[in-house]
Amino acid sequence: MPRDLSVRPDLVIPGDELRETASRAGGPGGQHVNKTSTRVTLRWALGRSQAVSDAQRARLRRRLATRITAAGDLVVNASSTRSRARNRERARERLAELVREGLSVRRSRRPTRPGRAARERRLEGKRQRGQVKRGRGPVREDAD
Repeated sequence: MPRDLSVRPDLVIPGDELRETASRAGGPGGQHVNKTSTRVTLRWALGRSQAVSDAQRARLRRRLATRITAAGDLVVNASSTRSRARNRERARERLAELVREGLSVRRSRRPTRPGRAARERRLEGKRQRGQVKRGRGPVREDAD
């Protein structure tokens, strides 16, 4: 049984809500990769979790929709190292990071207005562009 996963100070996912499986990883590694199960798949039953409130669950479902299965599980894979223990830690870190990002509340943008200097720079640029355009056109030959 996996141990509890601390996501942030106010949120800890109990170990009994996490399901971990190991399988053979692909890629380079020679004979080692063909005979050992080092890839770690970590599943968190988000739909049945007691660790998050209903509002948090809805927010996570909305923000992480592409990573959640039809059964309501959040799935993370790790197979970048040759060690199952390191892959297990990587999967746990990745799950915690996903949940942190999914629960983060983005600050709303406060509308601002351009300052006086910015407005003047814009108008000066427009005046210069107008001068360039006025300088174009037919060339008049002045009589001496």
